[in-house]
Amino acid sequence: MPTLLRMPGIAADTTSAVLTEWQVHQGVSFAQSDVVATVETDKAQVDIEAEEPGEIVRFLVEPGTRVEVGDAIALQCAPGESIDDLNAAMHALGIVADGDAGVDAPERVFATPLVRRLARAANLDLSTITGTGPNGRIVRRDVEGPRAEHTVAPEPAPAADVAPVTADVVPMAEIPPLQHVPAHTDEPHSRIRLATATRLTDSKRTAPHFYLRGTCRVERLLALRADLNRAGDTKVSVNDLVVKASARAHTLVPAMNVIWTEDATRRFGTVDIAVAVASPRGLVTPVVRDVARRSVSTVAADLADLAARAREGKLHQRDIEGGSFCVSNLGMYGTEEFSAIINPPQSAILAVGAARDEPVVEDGALAVGTLMRVTLSVDHRPIDGSTAAEWMRAFVDVIENPLEILM
Repeated sequence: MPTLLRMPGIAADTTSAVLTEWQVHQGVSFAQSDVVATVETDKAQVDIEAEEPGEIVRFLVEPGTRVEVGDAIALQCAPGESIDDLNAAMHALGIVADGDAGVDAPERVFATPLVRRLARAANLDLSTITGTGPNGRIVRRDVEGPRAEHTVAPEPAPAADVAPVTADVVPMAEIPPLQHVPAHTDEPHSRIRLATATRLTDSKRTAPHFYLRGTCRVERLLALRADLNRAGDTKVSVNDLVVKASARAHTLVPAMNVIWTEDATRRFGTVDIAVAVASPRGLVTPVVRDVARRSVSTVAADLADLAARAREGKLHQRDIEGGSFCVSNLGMYGTEEFSAIINPPQSAILAVGAARDEPVVEDGALAVGTLMRVTLSVDHRPIDGSTAAEWMRAFVDVIENPLEILM
């Protein structure tokens, strides 16, 4: 007997999502736990897995459609099940298509969200393109050729005889008209940018921020990084070591590993740290789990994977949930120092600047040292100033004595 596949509840604060791509074909059986569709929330992409074996009889929602949680998105049946009267089955379930419930669904086009965006930008019809990816999926190379063909090159200016200039005044007829430049252009907000704007505005409005600044000598940290990269297969970045040092400071000052809730201060048993990643659609903060008890190489591998999937728009909901602390590093852009806004429900965020050679005083004499400036933004509701100051002291000590990172 056919049943309806409905949009599942994805997260506690999510009431709708955009169905970005069907991952199964109509009339082809799938197994339990197979991914049948991918949807996009305001924060991440989420794969919908089949709760039991089945077969899609008819798609009810096209990719790109925003769907409320609980709404029907497809008609499904058991594998190999025969349905004598599809229209009657749909009517019995309360589903009526536009015009006629028996109208056939359009042919499916399988392409990633990136490919769909590129096609829209070039005004390409994906149904006219033959995919060269697995199972006929349309991939980036399939649209880049047609995109180039759609780009019209400017016509060269006609050749003209060049005559010597005989006067200072150019006749008005020979002055080209000024090209019209629009006063402005409006770029629609992405869902992630809107969600980030709302969340951070609420954070500044509701969380009483206070700030602590610290300066670290990082010569030994950079030397440790070089040693790790010579000895291991996984490349370790300065940011990986900063994340590990933050987790070590949390174990030394466990009162920092908390968040504020309406009824209580919640304390965590593991140190889960979010890391700010810039993506084409906006800022995202995937979370690395149990950082304090894991090796530098495994944390580095996790961070590299999360950052890559963030830039590709392939983070899952579970990748961005949790954590009491966040690291935001702009050092790679040459930024010396900045302050960051706490990402709720986390209670603190560390803003990390660039490592730079600067004059320092050693034993009363002027010398050159490599310094890195950091700013800690803290929610004063669950964390006192003295606790944050103790954490900052521990963090700077770990950075300047980086073998502690390996403990």
